[in-house]
Amino acid sequence: MRVLIIGLGSIAKKHITALKEIYPNVELFALRSSVSAMEVNGVVSVYEYDKIKDLAIDFMIISNPTFKHKETIERLLHLGLPFFIEKPLFDKLEEEALLNTIADKGIVTYVACNLRFLECIKFARDFIKGNRINEVNVYCGSYLPDWRPDKNFRELYSSNETMGGGVHLDLIHEIDYVYWFFGNPLNVRHSLSSKSSLNIDAIDYANYLLEYKDFKANIILNYFRRDAKRNLEIVCEDGTLYINLLKNEVWWRNEIIFSSKKKIIDTYKDQIRFFIENILTKKTTFNNIFEAYEILKICMTKE
Repeated sequence: MRVLIIGLGSIAKKHITALKEIYPNVELFALRSSVSAMEVNGVVSVYEYDKIKDLAIDFMIISNPTFKHKETIERLLHLGLPFFIEKPLFDKLEEEALLNTIADKGIVTYVACNLRFLECIKFARDFIKGNRINEVNVYCGSYLPDWRPDKNFRELYSSNETMGGGVHLDLIHEIDYVYWFFGNPLNVRHSLSSKSSLNIDAIDYANYLLEYKDFKANIILNYFRRDAKRNLEIVCEDGTLYINLLKNEVWWRNEIIFSSKKKIIDTYKDQIRFFIENILTKKTTFNNIFEAYEILKICMTKE
């Protein structure tokens, strides 16, 4: 198996680790922007787009900064190779023409939202089927400077709006799994701001209210909470389901009904295996570009 990676940041390295652990004989290539770029062990650097067609690549991982996704995809379309695209799909809307071009070429796509593979999330999605939902609350808050303590957080793409940063895009996972659970909302309202003590120009606080037929889902995201918290609460007619994503556990009526020792980092292996065994082989479609674009519309809704 041969895989081309565009963008060798921290997320790409997680995909590389997952690939090597599952498929020890995988051959990895990376499209580099400069010959002076730091080499990554076990990854062959490629410096020209024209060289890619000679590599017999099986699929491509797009994991460069979000604002570069559109340009990168456009330059690689002619190869007709499957795309594994790191979330979010784009940093802005109005890209329907590109989506249609990809579809017309019959190119396989998947937009990576690895929380769909977290066990407590999968358990909760199955558990609530058939239950009457009255209210949904989602919270995800953590401290951006702790994400990569070896770097100046103000230089990361997350902190910079022009690079596609912002908590609403970085943590689109939360919007993604709400969509995965309940589908497209009837209406979306939101409040976005960048007024915290972090002093960054990207959005550092986001509050979404998604309206469904019988209930509303409230989603709060932030970059500035020092004691990390990531949970989902589903208030049903017969009780409340509480999901702690950081502990990978589920509670129902104040009693624990599911727990796992696996961490969020483990979802990268589950995700890449599912992609290769099911999406790449065309056994199924799952969070392709059209579905991911609907989620992006929720994220970037205009009131």
